[in-house]
Amino acid sequence: MDVKTTFLNGFVKEEIYMDQLEGFTVVGEEQKVCHLKRFIYDLKQASRSWNIHFHEVIRGYDFVKNDFDPWVYKKVSESFIAFLVLYVDGIFLIGNVVKMVGDTKAWLSTQFSMKDLGGAFYILGIKIFRDRSKRMLGMTQNSYLEKVLKRFKMELSKQGFLPMRHGVKLFKNHSPKTDEELKRVLRSRKKYY
Repeated sequence: MDVKTTFLNGFVKEEIYMDQLEGFTVVGEEQKVCHLKRFIYDLKQASRSWNIHFHEVIRGYDFVKNDFDPWVYKKVSESFIAFLVLYVDGIFLIGNVVKMVGDTKAWLSTQFSMKDLGGAFYILGIKIFRDRSKRMLGMTQNSYLEKVLKRFKMELSKQGFLPMRHGVKLFKNHSPKTDEELKRVLRSRKKYY
C-alpha cells in the first residue's frame, strides 16, 4: 500500500521558516519568508514527524512496534497474526488470515489517503515469489546481486561456495538442545571465524 502525500500527514510542532519559492515572490517583499504550518518534502523533520504520527495512529489498531526494528509492527489476535513494515511512504502488510489483512487495509484507508498496490512482487530489491497451490512463499535477492556484480564489473566472476558440504539438509533435531551443547558447538566452530 502506498500513502499519498506522506509528509503532509505530519504536524509541525516547532516554528519553521523558509525562503519564498521562486515564482511566488511578491515584488518589493523579497525579504519576507514563509512560516510552515505543515511539513514539505526534503525537510529532515518531515520523516520523523510522519513516523511519530503513523506510530500514534497504528497503535490505535492494536499494532505493537518491534523493539529491534522500529519500522516493523505486529498485531496478534487469537489465531490471527499480521506484520506491517513501514518504509517511507510504503506499507508492506502480511498476515495469516486474508480477511483480517483486508480489514487492516480498509482501516488504514480510513486513517490515511492510500492506494492499494495489490500483492508485492518486489520490496527493497528483494523479489517475492509465491505458489499458493504448494503453499510456498519465498524471497530472493538475485536481481540485486546481479546489479552489484555489474556495478563492480564482476558479472563474469566465478561462483564461490560456502565452507560446508553441498546439498546438506538441515533439520530442527540437528540443533543443540542445551546451552552446554550450544557452547560446545560454538567452541568447535570458532576456528572458522
